[in-house]
Amino acid sequence: MRETHTRRTSPLMLAASALGLTFASPALWANEAAERLTERLDPLESYHASFEQQILGGDGERLQSARGEMWLSRPGMLRWEVEAPYSQIVVSDGSDVHLYDPDLEQVTVQAMDNRVSHTPALLLSGSADDLTASYEVFYEQEDGDDVFTLIPSSADTLFEELSMVFDNQTLTELWMMDSTGQRTAITFSNITRNGVIDRSLFDFDIPEGTDVIREGL
Repeated sequence: MRETHTRRTSPLMLAASALGLTFASPALWANEAAERLTERLDPLESYHASFEQQILGGDGERLQSARGEMWLSRPGMLRWEVEAPYSQIVVSDGSDVHLYDPDLEQVTVQAMDNRVSHTPALLLSGSADDLTASYEVFYEQEDGDDVFTLIPSSADTLFEELSMVFDNQTLTELWMMDSTGQRTAITFSNITRNGVIDRSLFDFDIPEGTDVIREGL
């Protein structure tokens, strides 16, 4: 995983502006970046990986870490299991999203609306066209990897900046920054791209005795 202080958090166009550089058609940069991202995402039908997730403060201090496993099938289906230090499960069947906390014996059920789908993992399960329509996309190469930085067009999102890191065609990292400067860094390993995934993984049966909170339903 890249160290926090080496990650470039400003899009290329902002850096160019800071240097006093101008371009005849700067929009072409964003259009080309969006096209390149679409080329990575359109062929993606399914994705299975282990992950390590870290939440970092604005100064780079590690505030929280977790690990787990995820399964994704497009369009709209996701299973995200945090194994340690505390068990949590997020399941989307393309219509509803279940957020289950076994320790609290509580599940929150949300409709798959725009705000919910703006979480990083669910973004990947959606349409590439919708993604590039909702975000300004920038592209750069870093350490041989392709890095796509997404800036939301709307203020009604859970993050201010999201970076996707690809090794050739394979997504290997996600970086997210919120309005406080706090960062979430997710690194994927043991990756299977476009493999067969059991559809039942995206069905969530609420355990007996679990408190259910329904939002937006």
